[in-house]
Amino acid sequence: MIRWIIFLIIYVVVDFYAFQAFKTVSKNNWIYLLYWVLSLLVIGNFLFNYYEFNRNNGFSKNQAFAFGFLIAALVPKMVLLLIMFGEDIFRIPQAIYRYFTEGGSAKGNYFPARRQFLSKMAIGLAAIPFASIIYGIYKGKYNFKVLKYTLTFEDLPKAFDGYKITQISDIHSGSFDDMDKVKYAIDLVNEQQSDVILFTGDMVNNKAEEMHPYMHVFDKLYAKDGKYSVLGNHDYGDYVSWESEHAKHQNLEDLKKVQKELGFDLLLNESRYLEKNGERIALVGVENWGVGGFKKAGDLKKAEKNIDKNDFKILMSHDPSHWQYEVIKADYHYHLTLSGHTHGMQFGIEIPGWIKWSPIKWRYKYWAGIYNEMGKYINVNRGFGYLAFPGRVGIWPEITVIELKKAYRDA
Repeated sequence: MIRWIIFLIIYVVVDFYAFQAFKTVSKNNWIYLLYWVLSLLVIGNFLFNYYEFNRNNGFSKNQAFAFGFLIAALVPKMVLLLIMFGEDIFRIPQAIYRYFTEGGSAKGNYFPARRQFLSKMAIGLAAIPFASIIYGIYKGKYNFKVLKYTLTFEDLPKAFDGYKITQISDIHSGSFDDMDKVKYAIDLVNEQQSDVILFTGDMVNNKAEEMHPYMHVFDKLYAKDGKYSVLGNHDYGDYVSWESEHAKHQNLEDLKKVQKELGFDLLLNESRYLEKNGERIALVGVENWGVGGFKKAGDLKKAEKNIDKNDFKILMSHDPSHWQYEVIKADYHYHLTLSGHTHGMQFGIEIPGWIKWSPIKWRYKYWAGIYNEMGKYINVNRGFGYLAFPGRVGIWPEITVIELKKAYRDA
């Protein structure tokens, strides 16, 4: 209760300062009324849906949109707050000076008037994140991007020179609200004509049944060497209340069945070999392993027990923190690890060759794209779907295509 009182106080303060910009620019009482009505609707809708979220212990689509609209309202108001408060830093000393130099009359208004130019500029700047967030909610979450990388290894078996891998991650099917856009994305995956498709976890938000409406879509995924998958933290059903442990266990079994029906070979701390022209590479898949309260069901030692130390190895592990804390220092050399989980926070700025930034970087060292440490690579996929915030701003849904190339030493 205390944290919500603090939140509401902060929201009121932000609203008050944001309103100053509109009040300075316009003297129309209808605009004032519209501002406060919309503000009350947004916060009221959010608080109601948060109450429903607490009761159901899981995000519904309505709750996600309530959160999205709160973000769409709050972020631009924060821009207004910074500019209006920044103006007050100069207005307050002037008001104090006038008060003492003009005799301290209680009838006087010693604050200099706000400048219309500054308020208009503030509203214009605030419109940028507002438009970006609204775009992210209605369009950005399905703005699928195919990101292609070529990775070179000296010890790659010759038969796998030019081998193509398509990675998808974090489907979160329970969040989808546009079947045609999902079909488009699946067609986009198949257009890559990769040799193998690897899915790195979080097929659902909470329950296996969330995937049922999309079975006839995802079963169209095709790669000539097959489809393999691992579990993500959301696949275990840990974030909803169950009537019994048996029901929770059954949900996981149902999800495993769903994956099998979709043609995925689910690796549960297991390994497989991909073979070509008499040569092979090892594909290893672990269950979820994460830090910060996330499930640590992944067992790398168990997963690698049937492969050879000298094999060329690809590891599928949902959470990139596993790579950071265990895989890099493992006895076995994992040439390439494929992860997801972070979603790139679904918010950030990316301009290829110039900037890649998201607040998620303060939580995860490896949060999006290709990284190389100690001769070992990891790709952190930005995610196919979305969760909680019903959109993406600047960090788009991703289909990764990685081509393996063999490096030849000069004679």
